[in-house]
Amino acid sequence: MSELSIRPALISHVIPDSIAAEIGFEPGDAIISINGTRPRDLIDYQFLCADEILELEVIDAKGKTHRLEIEKECDEDLGLEFDTALFDGLIQCNNRCPFCFIDQQPPGKRQSLYLKDDDYRLSFLYGSYLTLTNLTQKEWDRIEQMRLSPLYVSIHATEPEIRSRLLKNQRAGQILEQLKWFQKRRLQIHAQVVVCPGINDGIYLERTLLDLAQFRQGEVPAVASAAVVPVGLTRFRPADDELIPVSREKALEVIQQVQGLQKQFYRQFGSTFAWLADEWFLIAQQELPAECHYEDYPQIGNGVGSIRCFLQQFHNVADRILPSHLETSRRLTWVVGNAVEHAFAPLVQQFNQVEGLEVNLVALRSEYWGQEITVTGLLTGHDLLKGLEGQDLGEGIMLPAVMLKYEDTRFLDDMTLEEVSDRLGVPIWPINGVEELIECCING
Repeated sequence: MSELSIRPALISHVIPDSIAAEIGFEPGDAIISINGTRPRDLIDYQFLCADEILELEVIDAKGKTHRLEIEKECDEDLGLEFDTALFDGLIQCNNRCPFCFIDQQPPGKRQSLYLKDDDYRLSFLYGSYLTLTNLTQKEWDRIEQMRLSPLYVSIHATEPEIRSRLLKNQRAGQILEQLKWFQKRRLQIHAQVVVCPGINDGIYLERTLLDLAQFRQGEVPAVASAAVVPVGLTRFRPADDELIPVSREKALEVIQQVQGLQKQFYRQFGSTFAWLADEWFLIAQQELPAECHYEDYPQIGNGVGSIRCFLQQFHNVADRILPSHLETSRRLTWVVGNAVEHAFAPLVQQFNQVEGLEVNLVALRSEYWGQEITVTGLLTGHDLLKGLEGQDLGEGIMLPAVMLKYEDTRFLDDMTLEEVSDRLGVPIWPINGVEELIECCING
């Protein structure tokens, strides 16, 4: 991609009292170049801004170009945020994985829902998973030169034929050679394995985890951790795919298999190394492992230990700020996916011990996606209306913000928070984290 095809970096927010605020930057301004180089993405921007003297070419919201010189400390941030992390466009996926969530959605929704991200930069910046099948030599070179580590990689299987079958891409069979590339350069990845019953489970799952463990050796392990995740299927998936959902019996089988390997890895490395996503235990109707099992939560973004972490955070905060009674009584509805109903029941019990507070937990399955067991983040506006219309919802609904598009009020089915609130006749409060949940309960 030539420099001329790189879009100026559009500024979405200027942090108050920052260098950029003092200079007079405003949302809608855009950076064309820094010290003569056009940044391709947020990584370039951060790298170029590490200099003490910056020469910026900027275009303001009215289209006028300015040249600025800024002198600052080398580690001092300008205080700018951008509308996207990628100024030269998203690297999209060229695989055709039958379990890809993008292909398991109905047509006609917002365009961004159908973008297949396989971009190493988003992996480095935000921990999104990529397959490595789309990288050109130029991008491999950049990963090495800029030490972009760790990356997050979807492995699924180390057996070349099985991985190629899953990704429907012959390049997918090169994964072991690619892991050796990271090992040689002392760069790291975190791995994930999405288990598809009948394809990459059983002996193939064991081989994959043992192969990955070979890269856990050394001072800088090439594979820092692995997550084992059950395949998620919706009613919109292609009719001719070969996938079957994970049953309770399969979940119990995988738990037993992986826990046996975990003991082996712990003896070998002093670390569990390969973790089971929470969903396995929910599907199997088994208790979650203790908090200490998850070490420093290296795979929490993959749903590994996220419930246990939330429960622990709740108890820590609740013990500190939850009162014994409320001056003004409150009655609220807390909506979650039915996957966490059992795990969250004790939290509701603790809320309802507060005199004057009544919290009703409503755990929903997603009829929209056609799932019997549903994680909270997949609930849609359709599911809320189906599950809540006609009920007494109290003063309003507390809704985990994970259901909504980032920094937006739309659900995955494109319904808006306002639409759902109007239909249900009560306010809805999106909640981010434990403190906001408790604060909403006690203060509104």
